[in-house]
Formats: sequence, C-alpha cells, structure tokens
Amino acid sequence: MMTINHLLKAGLVLATLGCVPASAQISLVNPVPQQVSTPSQPLTAAPQAWRLKADAARLQSFAVKNLQQHCAITCEAAAPFTLTLGVKGDKAVKKYAAKAPKHAEGYYLQLSQQGAVVVGSDEVGLFYGLQTLQQSLAEGKLQEATVTDWPDVPFRGTVEGFYGTPWSHKARLSQIEFYGRNKMNVYIYGPKDDPYHRDHWRVPYPEDEAKRIQELNEHAKQWGVKFYWAIHPGVDIKWNDADRDALLAKFEKMYALGIRAFAVFFDDIWGEGTKADKQAALLNYVDNHFIATHKDVAPLIMCPTEYNRAWANDEKGYLRTLGEQMNQGIEIMWTGNTVVHCIDKESMEWINQRIRRKAYIWWNFPVSDFVRDHILLGPAYGNGLDIAADMSGFVSNPMEHAEASKISLYGIADYTWNMEAYEPIRDWEKGLAAVLPAATPALRTFALYNKDLGPNGHGFRREEGDELKTVAQQALQGQEAALNELAKRCRDLGTAADVLLADQTNPELLRELRPWLLQAKNVADFGAAVTAMTACKDGKAFPTFTDLYTQARSIQQQMYELENSTVRHALQPGIKVATGVMLPTLHALFKQTVEKYNTAHGTDLVTAAEYNPYKLTTDVPQLRLLPVTARGNDVNISPALEVIQWPKDGSLTLEADRDFTIVGMDFNFGVPGAAKDFKLELYSNGQWREVSIMHYADNDPVIHTGGEISASPASRLRVTNISGSDRQVYFKHFKFVKQ
Repeated sequence: MMTINHLLKAGLVLATLGCVPASAQISLVNPVPQQVSTPSQPLTAAPQAWRLKADAARLQSFAVKNLQQHCAITCEAAAPFTLTLGVKGDKAVKKYAAKAPKHAEGYYLQLSQQGAVVVGSDEVGLFYGLQTLQQSLAEGKLQEATVTDWPDVPFRGTVEGFYGTPWSHKARLSQIEFYGRNKMNVYIYGPKDDPYHRDHWRVPYPEDEAKRIQELNEHAKQWGVKFYWAIHPGVDIKWNDADRDALLAKFEKMYALGIRAFAVFFDDIWGEGTKADKQAALLNYVDNHFIATHKDVAPLIMCPTEYNRAWANDEKGYLRTLGEQMNQGIEIMWTGNTVVHCIDKESMEWINQRIRRKAYIWWNFPVSDFVRDHILLGPAYGNGLDIAADMSGFVSNPMEHAEASKISLYGIADYTWNMEAYEPIRDWEKGLAAVLPAATPALRTFALYNKDLGPNGHGFRREEGDELKTVAQQALQGQEAALNELAKRCRDLGTAADVLLADQTNPELLRELRPWLLQAKNVADFGAAVTAMTACKDGKAFPTFTDLYTQARSIQQQMYELENSTVRHALQPGIKVATGVMLPTLHALFKQTVEKYNTAHGTDLVTAAEYNPYKLTTDVPQLRLLPVTARGNDVNISPALEVIQWPKDGSLTLEADRDFTIVGMDFNFGVPGAAKDFKLELYSNGQWREVSIMHYADNDPVIHTGGEISASPASRLRVTNISGSDRQVYFKHFKFVKQ
C-alpha cells in the first residue's frame, strides 16, 4: 500500500458550477449514474487532503496517474480522509469487489464523511469512478452516497468525419480530455480533408504530421479514450493485391506509431469502390491478417457506401452482402433512415436484420458542414430512449467548431451512458455551463437563437423559438404588449452578444462564435428598428417613420455585407442567426408595417425584408438549398458534400438582380471529362447563348470556360446536363469573378 495526498483544487474538475443546487452533489455528475443512493445526511465541506490506499502496481495505471496529474496530488500519510481504490482482483478493494457491476467499464463508488471507495470492473471503470468522485465534489461540498454505474452503449464518442476545415491539433487534444471527463471512450479520426486519410491514402504521413497523430493517440490513452485512425480508400481503389497490400502497409505504419484501433470508410463514393463483395473480401483479409494477428488491436470498424436507408438498394442487396460475407467481428456504421436522421427502434431493427449484427451509429449531429452559415448550439434530442441494446456503438459527427460542439456532446455523453434517464434540456443547460461557466446566462440567451439548421437538403430541422411563437403571433396582430416583448427579446440577444464578445475565459469559443455574435447584434438592431416602426406616429420629429425604415433597410444590407465579409470562417458561405422564429417574424412585421404605411400615405417604399442580389433555382434536388455568396467580385455557390444525382436535362440557374460581366469562371464536378456532358449558357439581351467549357488536362476535374464568356453583360447563367442520361457527380466548387 502507498499513501498520497489529494489537495482538492476548485475549477480543475468539470466546470458544472451553477447548473444545479448545491444540495444535490451527485447531480453535478455527467453522465447521470445508473444507480444512486443518498442518505439524508447534512452536507459537509469536502476534504482538503486525501490519503490514498491502493495496490502498489495500481498506482502506475493511467487512472491513478490521471488523478495525480490533473488533481494536484502529493504525498501525505496522515490525511484523515481515505480514498481506497482499485480494480476487481486488487487486494486494496477485496472486501468491496463484489459490489462492482459485471459490466465492462463499470464501477462502484461509496462516499462518506470518513472516506471514499472506488472499485472498477476494469481499469477504465476505475477511471470513470474517479471522474464521478471528482465531479461530485466540484462545489466544495461532500454528500454521502453510493453509486453503482456502467454504460448502456459499449462504444461512445465522436467521429471527426465532417467536410471542411479539420480541427486543430490543440482542439483535438481538448476534445479528447472532454471525452474522458464525460465518460466517452471513442474518438475516430477521419477528417475528409486530410489527404493521407482519403485522396492520398496509400502515402505515409510526413514526419511532423505522424508525430501529431502519435501525440493524439498517447493523449487518448491518458483519458481512457480509444483513438481510432480511419482510412478512406474507396475513391480510387483497385481490387488487386497491390492496393490490398498498400492498405495493410499503411496500417502497419500507423501501428508503429502506437495506433491500436482502425476503421475503413467507403462513404460518399461511386463506381468500382462501391462493390459490397469486394469491400467484404478486403476487410475480411484485413481482419484476418492484421486485426487478428495483432492481439492488442480493437475491432475493425467500416463505414459502408449505403450508410443510410434512403440510399439502400434492397434489390441489389448491398447491405445483405456485407451482413452475409463480412466477418462478424467487423463493426458496420449507420446514419439512420437518411444521411441526417434521428434513430429509433424500427430503424435499428431494419438495419440489424440486414447486416446481421448490431449497427454502429454515426449520428450526423451537431455537424454543420451542409449548413455552414449556421452554428448549432442546441440540445441533442430525438433519438429513441429504448435502443441501447440494439447498437454496438454511437458516435456523433460534430461541427468543425470544436469548442462549440461540446454543448451538444455533453448531452450525447449522457444519452449513450444512461439512455432511459436522458433529459436533453437538463443536459443542454449543464453543457452550456460546462463550456462557459463565467457567462452561462449570456451563452444560453445566444444559443436560443442558434439551434435550428434552416432549410437544408437533408430536411433535418431542430426546434428554435418555441418560446417565442405566441409572442410572434400576437406581435403580427399588432398587440402592443407582444411588440414590447419582442423588442425586449431582441435587446436581450444584443446584450448577450456583447457580453460574449467581451468574455475572455474561453478564447477559442469566442473565435468560433464571433461571426454569429456580430450578426446577432445586427438582428437585435433590426428588431429594434422594426418594432419602433410599428409604434411610430407620422410626424416630423426625429426619428420619423421613414428614418426608421431607412435604418431597417440599412441593417438588412449590413447583414448581407457581414455575411460576405472576411469575418467568416474558411469555407463559411454566410452568417445566419435567429432563423427559426425571431428573424422571420421581424421580416413579416417589416413587410406588414411598410405595406400599411404605403397604403395610408400613397408611397411606394420597398417591402422586401431580405437583401440578396443572387437567386439560385434548380431541378437537381440536392443543389436546391445551396447558399450563394459574394466577396468583392467573387461569387460562389457553396459546395455539396455527397454524391450528386444530376438528372437528365436537369439544370442549375443563377440569377442576379442586375446585369454582370464575367471575367473568369471555373467549377469542379469531381470527374475528369465531365465538361462534355454539360452545357453552360448566359442570358443576355433577352436570349440564352452558349459558352464553351473544357478541361485543361485529361485527368483534371476542374471545368474552365472559353474567352467568349466576357463578350457581353448577362443577368443569368445556366448549367445543364446534356449527356442524355442521369449523371453522378460531385459539386466541389462553383465560382465566377465579375467586373
């Protein structure tokens, strides 16, 4: 046995201060434990020093080292409060071992005035028990309790699988620590824009990047997290021995870096790489000749090409082929009934029957790569509470905004640990405080208007503004009290934005939120102007109705200009705030108020509530809701992420509110030679004229235009599929430069 002292430091543990009353210390814990007993004893002050009792060998475990490194532990044999800890089989906890649950990663915790006992079913369980102990003392109070706890879902965490700007190394380190503290045990590294993961999957990482991955893996070990490294060979894989051996060689190089968990992705591709029998044969070979021969490697994970029900072709039997032919030990990922969808009992039964195993859920929330003009700060909800036994794992695909993603991930950690007890709003409130304890009320106010995704190609929406709906309806009916309340809500949003812009306690969160905070101030100002218009009596005193109208129109344009300014993050097409209820209500109120004024005064003031000089129309469903943005003279249509099914004769048209002259243009459909299958036209002088398009090289997917594109001004451009059949393409970028 050895003894060491634990000097409890406030703030080193999860920042859940202020989330719940201090009289319920166990309610500070995330995730919510499975079984808790709390005698009605008065609270006392938490101990300032601990004497640790543990087997000598256990002191070298990652669980105890983590406790020492992150809770300022030093030796002190005489401390009156004793912490006894260990794993089943350790001498130090022999008398308590039977109380530990028979679940992997489970633990038993007994907390009293005399001391604490933590017994893990395994070492990870011990680590989790110590996290629960620390969290329960976070407010400096001790509550007697016994906790018996274990996870519902075996694998819980995230997949960094979004398109766009990958997380920074610092953000990944912070994420991993967050997972460990909240009892999530998986981080799958698979950023789409890592070239050594996808486009150059055969090529080893350069030394610097290899070292960063190695550091991430070592950091994950310290926090009880499995670091899965994923590879995506399907874009150009050849089903031959050379590529099979290249895949194994890449795995061996990653193994040499210390990686002990691997995944293979075949999502968002078409063509040769999508063959189920070939995928199954390759992964069986990997499973038999790499996973099985390295005894310390976790089960292999694969993401299929048909990874959701809407894309599954039962007649061709892709999923059934995987289920029948692929080794049972290989996990198969699944996003639900569509690409972005909540999971329920029926959908789990549907997929599990086809793949002949429990699906490994890849939940596309709070990922925002298909709605990058929004930031998603709402609660995680909508999944069934009765499906824990139907899945082998559940990972969230977060936003590229790592710090902001923690708000939703806080709840996802709870959902996957103790599903039936999950309460999304409770966890949302606690998650906000965990991310920004110094300014939680301001963050909550701001987050209320940044929950919904807006209209999007996946049809996935989130509640935003339910608490405003009655006020909005009454305001549109002209009720003065409702108009005053709407004005107050706008002021609150503006105040919250200013408070957050001034906060320095979480600089990375501020960096992520800043574009939306600035736009929130515009929305608040627009709301003040519009509600003032409704109360303005016609007269000459400043501000008159027309002054307020001019202000509101000016703010509309400022919103557009901010959306197209350099304040945006890379690849971000715009900046949308309060699009659920508040902003649509303000737009409707503006239109209604201006129409009344025009009728009463015989004026012709513009009633349009939103300023946007470009309009996109198309009969290609997946492109219909893509944002159009302009920065200076550069005009872009935002990229789409999945394979695009472009129908025969289908077209995309971009219309401007005035004539423009194009001086340069290119677009990328991700397919060499695609130019011959499409036609580009410009509309000028009342008719369409065709513009030549071409590739500069046979293997180049970028499509360029001929010099005649700048022959005359045009008000519209149109791209049409003239191949005579439906085409599968990507939509990687679409840009022109105007004079």
